[in-house]
Formats: sequence, C-alpha cells, structure tokens
Amino acid sequence: MANSTVFAQVMSLGHREVFRRCVERYGGDAQQRGFSCHDQWLAMAFAQLTHRESLRDLESALGSRTELLYQMGFRSRVLRSTLADANEQRDWRIYADWAQALIRRARQLYVNEPFAVELEQTIYAFDATVIDLSLTLFPWAHFRLHESAIKLHTLLDLRGSIPTFLALTKATVNEMLLLDTLPIEAGAIYVLDRGYTDFKRLMRFTTAGAFFVIRGKRALDYSVAERRAVDSTMGLHCDQTIQLRGYSSQRRYLAPLRRISYRDPTHARSLVFLTNLFSAPAFQITELYRARWQIELFFRWIKQHLCIHHFIGNSANAVRIQIWTAVSTYLLVAILKKTWKLQPSLHEILQVISVTPFEKIPLPELFARQSMDCATIIHDNDVPNLFS
Repeated sequence: MANSTVFAQVMSLGHREVFRRCVERYGGDAQQRGFSCHDQWLAMAFAQLTHRESLRDLESALGSRTELLYQMGFRSRVLRSTLADANEQRDWRIYADWAQALIRRARQLYVNEPFAVELEQTIYAFDATVIDLSLTLFPWAHFRLHESAIKLHTLLDLRGSIPTFLALTKATVNEMLLLDTLPIEAGAIYVLDRGYTDFKRLMRFTTAGAFFVIRGKRALDYSVAERRAVDSTMGLHCDQTIQLRGYSSQRRYLAPLRRISYRDPTHARSLVFLTNLFSAPAFQITELYRARWQIELFFRWIKQHLCIHHFIGNSANAVRIQIWTAVSTYLLVAILKKTWKLQPSLHEILQVISVTPFEKIPLPELFARQSMDCATIIHDNDVPNLFS
C-alpha cells in the first residue's frame, strides 16, 4: 500500500474480477487492441475524482505523470481520440452493471447505518432529477423550445444514502412510468412525492407486500371507515382509515388506506399523507416522509461535486457512460469511507483525493493527517453532509 498511489488504492476497492465479468457480458473488449474497458473506466473515474471537464484536460492531467500510469492501473496511454471513440462505441451497459455491483457491496456495508426513524424495514425514497444539456450539442435529448435535458430516476436506500436503482431517460418521459419498472421488495417502505399518485400503480406495492408513504393530493373523494386518537401537541390533526370512493380510484385501489393529516410547525403548512402502513405510529409516518429529503440532498450533491454538467462526449451512449461512471465513483468513495472507518464527510474525502491522486501515501495515513486540520482546508457550508 505504501508504494501505491492514492488513485490506485481507491480503485482497488472495486473487485477487478467482477468488472471483467461485466465486460465479457457485453463483449466490451472483443477485437479490441490496447485501450481496454478497464482503462476506459480508470480514465473516466479519474476525471470524476479530479474534476476534469474535457478530454483535453483529462489527457493533459494523466500525461503529466506518465511514469505513474502503470502503477495506477493503466495498461495503455489515454489519448483524447481513443477515449472519445471508446465512449461513442462501447456498450454503456458495462458500466451500468458495474455500478450495480458496487451498489450491492455498498449496501452490505451500510446495512446497519443509523436512521432517524426506528424501523426494521428497509426504507427507500424514489424521485427523479433533470440534468440540463445544451440543445446545440445534444439535439437527441430535446426537451423544451431551446433546451435539451435528461432525467435521472433514482431509488435511494435512506440508510446510508445508497442508490439501489437508477434509470436514465429523456426529460420528456413521464416519471410515473418508471413506477412500472421499479423493483419492489416485500416488507420494504417506499416514500414518494405526491407527483407519483396513481392508485393503480400504488396497488402494485400493496399486492407485492410492500408499503408506501405518499403525500396526498387535496382533491380526494373518500369515506372514513375508522378514526384513531392523535396527539395534537405533535402537530397531528387526524389519523383515519379511509376507502376511496371515486369511480376510477375505487377500481384502481381496492384496499383500505390510512390518511394522516399533519401541521408542519417548521414551514407552517398542513400536509396530508396516504399510506398502507397501519402498524407504525402516525407521527412516525410523518417522520418517514421528512426523511425523503435525503434524496434531494443526494441529487444536489452529485450535481455539485461530480462531473455531470460538462460532458466529454455528445452522443447518448457517451452521456450514459459518464453518468454511470459518476455514480460508480460516488459509490467507491462511500465504500472507502465505510471500509476505512473515516471520519471526514463524503465531500471532504472527495476533495482530499482530488488533490492527491498521484501521491504514494496509505489512505488511513492520508486522512489521519487531514482530520487534524480538515476544516481549514475544505469548506462545505453549502451542502449538508450525507455521511455525517
């Protein structure tokens, strides 16, 4: 470890054999000479970790320390034209599968992560964010009159803020459609914003033995079957068992629902929640929805700290590869934090790595040095820490 670069130590956290199987699954290195899929992954990960925003910038950075490239894992030079061709031609599913492998590993590490709501079930939040693109450079992703954009749909495990399901679509795709392909885990709890209110799709959760918590829309036709006492000092107005009455809604969702009305003292507004989870206390349901904010923090974090605003390829394939490698980089840093039990936040770890990729310092020693004076080196006042 003492003779390995910081970059090589971070990359070693990903199992090379698993990556090789991802490449073989799609024939990524078939009839390829020199620049392999692994070299491509290393180059794209280096761009993410060191905030390189163009092929020229990336080529110059790696070319400045050619004597270290072999020790960093590269087996060929990284040239602009070579990497550009690889991003255009190689199957993006290689890197999507690789990200899924890292997701499985990260979830194992964070399975016992403390969570604000004391429940044994796995708790997910599902939402989407728009990534803006230039209409001139990305005409295939046309969104509005003078804009192009894509959507990143994410299912986030709220214990550890680990993404477990991701899908990339054009921004014109209705987010509701992704509920049809969302993997549903029996016994888990899914927290959704009210934009996902579709009772036929919500019935899919109930049928699969899963639970959902969603903000209710104001115009809802229902009858009250049962009322439960609530503690008004906690902001609760009512806790009811209801049955939908609207012709369409009643046919789409046959089971009873739980309706909870709550006054949020922080923002002085009333909120209504619908859920099929009857066993948890009413206030706990409101806290579950409050925890959904973590997915907003996740989207904000990756947009601010990973390279997904400046794309180094213009095709749909190149954009997908860059986003999947960005997600994989996020997961590697999360794995690094948990593996070495590091105290700095995820942002602080990323910042330290970004300025020391060529250094030959064992990672525990590197972060032990930084922990003494981290606040004077890195300022992270704008974004709350996801891994505090």
